[in-house]
Amino acid sequence: MKRILFVCTGNTCRSPMAEALLRRMAQERGVRVEVRSAGVSASQGVPISRQAEAVLRDQNISDRITSSPLDRELVEWADLILTLTESHKSHVIRCFPEAVERTHTLKGYVEDDPRVLADLEELDSLLASAQLSRALGESPDTSQQQRVIELQQRIPVFDISDPFGGSRDDYEITAAEIRTALDRLLGKLERG
Repeated sequence: MKRILFVCTGNTCRSPMAEALLRRMAQERGVRVEVRSAGVSASQGVPISRQAEAVLRDQNISDRITSSPLDRELVEWADLILTLTESHKSHVIRCFPEAVERTHTLKGYVEDDPRVLADLEELDSLLASAQLSRALGESPDTSQQQRVIELQQRIPVFDISDPFGGSRDDYEITAAEIRTALDRLLGKLERG
């Protein structure tokens, strides 16, 4: 059974919707997963937003999810850490570098275009190299910096929109983005 952790900011909108939706969708498709969620800036025990709860209720999901801050125990528990934005992914990797191989944006993880995947792999490698150089006090390699810029300009944006403080429609749009990515995730999990 795969253990999947979704990560967003406050763990009251996107990641709990992803958690509850994946749990339901996986059950319907017979895919065995265990799912949790957390936030990089979350407090413990805050209920999900009313709008997120309403969107889930419309899907006949009545999970009672409260927020959890991202911590080492959750990171160690997870086989796969799926963030809702690139900045969440960067935060997880910065705080828990041992989880780099298991940490992806949700949309990036389900991407299947070979050119995009090759660009992502090269970008991750260049960013890791640059981070190591900075840590060693070395000057940045300008050709690598230029290549990072080129890659970032052509790689699609993998962030899921943040509905926090928005209308019910904003939450519906975000939930639809998440459902589309989760459908692709389940397909990937089914294929092994």
